[in-house]
Amino acid sequence: MSMFADKYDVIVVGGGHAGCEAAAAAANMGSKTLLISMNLQHLGQMSCNPAMGGIAKGQIVREIDALGGYSGIVSDRSAIQFRMLNKSKGPAMWSPRTQNDRMRFSETWRLMLEQTANLDFYQEMVVAILEDSGRIKGVKTALGIDIFAKSVVLTNGTFLNGLIHIGDHQFGGGRAGESAAYGITEQLVQMGFDSGRMKTGTPPRVDGRSLDYSKFEEQPGDENPQKFSYLPITRPLVKQRPCHITYTSPLVHDLLREGFDRSPMFNGRIKSIGPRYCPSIEDKINRFADKDRHQLFVEPEGWETVEVYVNGFSTSLPEDVQFKALRSVPGFEKVKFFRAGYAIEYDYFPPTQLKSTLETKLIDGLYFAGQINGTTGYEEAASQGLMAGINAHLKINEQPPFVLKRSDAYIGVLIDDLITKGTEEPYRMFTSRAEYRTLLRQDNADLRLTAISHELGLASDERLRLVQNKEKQTASFVKYLKETSANPEQINPIFEAKESASINQSDKIFKFLSRPNLTLNDFVGIPQVDNYLRDNEVTEEVAEQTEIQIKYAGYIEKELQQVHKIKRLEDILIPTDFDFDRVKSLSFESREKFKKIRPETLSQASRISGVSPSDISVLLVYMGR
Repeated sequence: MSMFADKYDVIVVGGGHAGCEAAAAAANMGSKTLLISMNLQHLGQMSCNPAMGGIAKGQIVREIDALGGYSGIVSDRSAIQFRMLNKSKGPAMWSPRTQNDRMRFSETWRLMLEQTANLDFYQEMVVAILEDSGRIKGVKTALGIDIFAKSVVLTNGTFLNGLIHIGDHQFGGGRAGESAAYGITEQLVQMGFDSGRMKTGTPPRVDGRSLDYSKFEEQPGDENPQKFSYLPITRPLVKQRPCHITYTSPLVHDLLREGFDRSPMFNGRIKSIGPRYCPSIEDKINRFADKDRHQLFVEPEGWETVEVYVNGFSTSLPEDVQFKALRSVPGFEKVKFFRAGYAIEYDYFPPTQLKSTLETKLIDGLYFAGQINGTTGYEEAASQGLMAGINAHLKINEQPPFVLKRSDAYIGVLIDDLITKGTEEPYRMFTSRAEYRTLLRQDNADLRLTAISHELGLASDERLRLVQNKEKQTASFVKYLKETSANPEQINPIFEAKESASINQSDKIFKFLSRPNLTLNDFVGIPQVDNYLRDNEVTEEVAEQTEIQIKYAGYIEKELQQVHKIKRLEDILIPTDFDFDRVKSLSFESREKFKKIRPETLSQASRISGVSPSDISVLLVYMGR
């Protein structure tokens, strides 16, 4: 008798950031879900740095939270430091980031998933998928057990044929101390999928007791820390642990260069491409030969542990070379290693083989999410897992798919980039990738996405009420400042203090606040503003939202107009079985690309690299017919 006699709605393979979010989403929407992981002790494991968020990634965590995912809550509950990055720039660039307790992060994920209804767990390796006539049927495990399901989400991370490199040594593994997964790549390639190899790396972990902190610059958290989740179930940090900064030197670089002939990066052993924006230390020395020092961040791994993560020193050089070079870094003279840095090569599947729901074009009901799609980063993976889990549930219930547009969310930009352009190197999100970044800020992810999530059944009634309240209060405060005037006697002292041109007649406060060097705080003390703040119990969140909407009104309006222009092309759907060969006036290159990628809308077709505007015009005319 099999312990899996019943058929599941959704099976999620892999318990990393993508797998955990996929399982939570599908189960919370009502699907009978099974999460299969090779090690249930490592659910939501931070394989690399102990941090969440950062530039553009923090926006993604806020979006996941607004959509009812768990990453924001888990990050808040395990945070040891919070910083809002890029505060010196405009709010489109502000990016929240937490330093996390690695063990607590994984534990919080595990406990939250255990408290999720409709979710079962099983520890085993999946070696194959089960399919019949292009339709998914389930999975097969290493013990030979067939488990049946209506849909399967593969989130295999760096485990597919994973190969770890440290200098001359190489051995199979999905990450340090864990075995690689075998069988799935070969089967999918046989079925007609294209696969490729990618590389990523990680730095040494060291014993904090062996470091001299007097030689480092301290990097504390924010004075008034915020948090990721919009829900009141998490609280901002009261105490925080600092990080520290130190630098490499020409001596460190020379010592590292001594090992270059034994580096798998340079002797041809590693053939795949690594992440351009998170290069190894040997790569940095090679590519930026003119720089005589590089920044290293000394990051604690948790509240109590002495383990330290050396951010910026990712490497696959021999262990003795790593050790010798690191001992020449100020503060690391007596360093003791917990483990050496390493590089890992793994299989991925170019994401142009996916639909916008992350379902594969080749096999009905099979979804890919996370590093299997060529991305790098916990946040990028988690957001894909969430979207795959949602869409797997919707598909088996014969409901319309859930797709975020580029103007809806960073998650929309990420998935559109992957399925339309593909990626030759590990894909990482940046604010520069989003053409509507003024609309896609971290502060308004709840305003953008909560209502949609509530419709899907993920965001609770309480969450919707909170966001509607914020929306209402912000609109009311903006309206008040547009209608309320202040006179020169009240305003000129403020302007003089800020070296801003004085006024000689009364005007609306809205207009004064639009000046670049002024904030809402500058107007506290004017009775009209003070009375409103007191009578309406305005929260810090509402005040910030009001100020952003007033100060950036022009930019926001401009981007909204662009969105409306593009929407015309977004609304023109291309039938899935459309025959591009019938359109004789298309260029050969565009026709081949359309046939390969099979864009779902005219807008997506226009973003495929190498497609000319004239070919889009041809399609526009043809679709019009």
